[in-house]
Amino acid sequence: MSDPKRICVYCASSSNINPTYFEATRVLARSLVKNGVHVVYGGGKTGLMGTLADTVLAEGGQIKGIMPRFMNEVEWAHRGVTDFEFTETMHERKAKFLEGIDGLIALAGGSGTLEELLEAITLKRLGQFTKPIIILNTGGYYDPLREMLERSVREQFMSERHLAMWTFVDTPEEVLPAFVDAPEWSRDAIRFANHGFEG
Repeated sequence: MSDPKRICVYCASSSNINPTYFEATRVLARSLVKNGVHVVYGGGKTGLMGTLADTVLAEGGQIKGIMPRFMNEVEWAHRGVTDFEFTETMHERKAKFLEGIDGLIALAGGSGTLEELLEAITLKRLGQFTKPIIILNTGGYYDPLREMLERSVREQFMSERHLAMWTFVDTPEEVLPAFVDAPEWSRDAIRFANHGFEG
């Protein structure tokens, strides 16, 4: 694909994590701003979300937060982000993340990040989302997920063709080149989504 201009970033709100993850987030954020990418993220002020927003803003970039109102009520929202959209539910938030973007990046995270990432992969399998999915595997964090996804193909729960739905990279410097190199994906993917029934 051509250079992405609007990217959603999934990442953690946890703060008590290895500094390596924060540094990778800062490097990635600087790269996104340098390349004119408008960032969409979960709107948080702590953890990797906060570092992402802080760095994008410090570098003069554009960032939009999307958050359910109940999270804002407990003051989770980043006060420096002026472009904000509040949703009623987590489900609505996840749908908004994918609107009008050129792809998404998953940084290290917990259950929320994993849920968002796996939902996007599922939607891509069904042809409902066709953009690149880049997984930044800092320090091998996502090695178990990669093995699980590859095992699901080996065990024939998914087709080998589904391996093209995502790209794992080890460093933030590899993220944007991975968008350019990502295979094209079609809405017709639903025809082989049900592996074993090739429609």
